[in-house]
Amino acid sequence: MDWFFYALRRYNDFQSRARRKEYWNYVLYLFLLSIGASFVDTILGFSRMGGSVYGPVTSILFLVTFIPSLAVAVRRLHDIGKSGWWLLIGFLPVIGTIWLLIFLVREGESLPNQYGDNPKEQLL
Repeated sequence: MDWFFYALRRYNDFQSRARRKEYWNYVLYLFLLSIGASFVDTILGFSRMGGSVYGPVTSILFLVTFIPSLAVAVRRLHDIGKSGWWLLIGFLPVIGTIWLLIFLVREGESLPNQYGDNPKEQLL
């Protein structure tokens, strides 16, 4: 859970790099929190099970984590030497999402690049 809070604390850092471990741990905990938030919304009667309407707890979670999610994804792309603008490729149906996923799972550059030093050499 440390990686999740580490990414949240760096919500305004769109310049440096994020290693795969930071990004995918953040995604995992955000996924688990969203399941929990949906469950709370369902228990409180704000949303229907299987419905497409988000309740207030889930909506607040998504609002609070929107900017940190963008920041950690941009930093992840920086780690492989790509600009953060490559996130927009995810808007292309199917192929764009697959292409972006390939970028996000690739190992970062081992040497310093234009976005900074290798984050694997830095400590949490």
